[in-house]
Amino acid sequence: MDLRNATSDNNSLYRESPVAISPTPTAPGGGEVNFVGQGDEDQGTDNEICTIASARVNSGARVYASTSASDQTEETFTVDDALEAIGFGRFHWKVSLLTGLSWVGDAMEMMILSILSPQMHCEWRLPSYKVALITSVVFVGMGFSSPVWGNVFDKYGRRVGLVICMCWTLYYGLLSAFAPVYGWLLVLRGLVGFGIGGAPQAVTLYSEFLPMKARGTSIMMISAFWAIGAVFEVLLALLVMPTLGWRWLLGLSTIPVAIFLCFCFWLPESPRFDMLMGRRENAMATLTRIAKENGKAMPAGKMAACKQSDRGQIKDLFAPQYWRTTLLLWFIWFANAFSYYGIVLLTTELFQAGDSCEVTQGAKIEPSCSLECKYLTSADYKDLLWTTLAEFPGLLVILLVIDRIGRKKSMTLCFFMFSLCILPLYACIGRIALTVFIFIARAFISGGFQVAFVYTPEVFPTENRALAMGTCSAMAKVGALITPFVAQVMLRTSVYLTLSMYCVCSLLAGVASLVLPIETLGRALQESNLDHGAGEQSTPSTSQSNGTTQP
Repeated sequence: MDLRNATSDNNSLYRESPVAISPTPTAPGGGEVNFVGQGDEDQGTDNEICTIASARVNSGARVYASTSASDQTEETFTVDDALEAIGFGRFHWKVSLLTGLSWVGDAMEMMILSILSPQMHCEWRLPSYKVALITSVVFVGMGFSSPVWGNVFDKYGRRVGLVICMCWTLYYGLLSAFAPVYGWLLVLRGLVGFGIGGAPQAVTLYSEFLPMKARGTSIMMISAFWAIGAVFEVLLALLVMPTLGWRWLLGLSTIPVAIFLCFCFWLPESPRFDMLMGRRENAMATLTRIAKENGKAMPAGKMAACKQSDRGQIKDLFAPQYWRTTLLLWFIWFANAFSYYGIVLLTTELFQAGDSCEVTQGAKIEPSCSLECKYLTSADYKDLLWTTLAEFPGLLVILLVIDRIGRKKSMTLCFFMFSLCILPLYACIGRIALTVFIFIARAFISGGFQVAFVYTPEVFPTENRALAMGTCSAMAKVGALITPFVAQVMLRTSVYLTLSMYCVCSLLAGVASLVLPIETLGRALQESNLDHGAGEQSTPSTSQSNGTTQP
């Protein structure tokens, strides 16, 4: 049959009745291609022919529909597209202040530990191991609660989780001020620790509102609230402790958390979380609100739906593309907390020990009586204030380098510089030199800690970002749990061994930072594990009507 006649006959059949059209196999010698029309009653005789024919007819229909509706194609956009178009503005400054209050409260509850320990040692005549337990029990509570809060944030929302954990912290923080005996103080401070274990999730919420270009600098900026909280706690102790005592200090330290709860009604839910939950209208309303407050326009078109998947599953942290990152980050967070809280506790211990030459010559700090105590003097508080102010230059240094050399190298720089500043403490140095080196060491380790807070939410997807932050925070609390027994107990046996523990740990963490497999500088936030490959692109592109993001 001639090819043109076959085509004409076929078109005639197609107009008269529904048919399945398929080509017959080409002859081995290379014969002509024939088209055979089959009625509905014959379609069951050859499944392969029917399938091919159906595919061709459907393909033709799609081409026809696409041609006829080409003028009506509607563009879509993702949450990333919207946040990039809106940019950083007034809304983000407000969120910075509000989430920053939770960080101020967290920092004050942590900083109070180095102030409370000497006071309890003297007032209740506690041996050194019981003093260390007052610090460690807080970190035990934080260690247990951090993964729990991460799961809550991933399943029920960032805003809901943050409000609940702040309410918990306020309640038990106030109760701990009325603790009648040592046992009750341990229990109540442990419960405070359980509450503030969710405070780092404020970074998860904040990061999900940020455009990509502003993310590193903005998260470092909110980290300044931690430094503000630490400084405020020392100033509060300087004013309150000599006259009102430690109970008033515990009660007044909850003020930032109370202010946060007064204004938390303004805080919206993360649009990324709403999209992951299938609440497109809520996400759109939040993005529209952000655009209005920032004075910017939303992207044209309709927001693309996001694939829903199970959230908050620990096994996702060990997916092939993430397991190395997870394990390395766990150690990095452990080392950060071990070193940071170690230098905080060492500050008061070394200041109380007196002249550093007397300390290092004997290579130990050993009072004549295990119950001998020394209250912190005004000079101690002032030196503690100076070393606490080190957090600000540390943040400044990191702000200058984090978007230039990347997250991994920034963490490595901080760990190595911390180790370098620990080395002079082995020698016989005076109090001024001791203060200077502790100042520099704390500046770098606090800066490195903040880089970890930037890197972790960037490297993990929305569906388990909070869980990743929670588990990393839990590992940090393990380090913080151990460090009081090193800085407050081991120090009395050997100064050299104590300093070596911190020096070696930070060096290993610096190496771990270098070998992290993913650099997140210029990388868009991922919504799910499926986006890992596409996420290596520096910017998201606008999607078309099929709702997919093109790499």
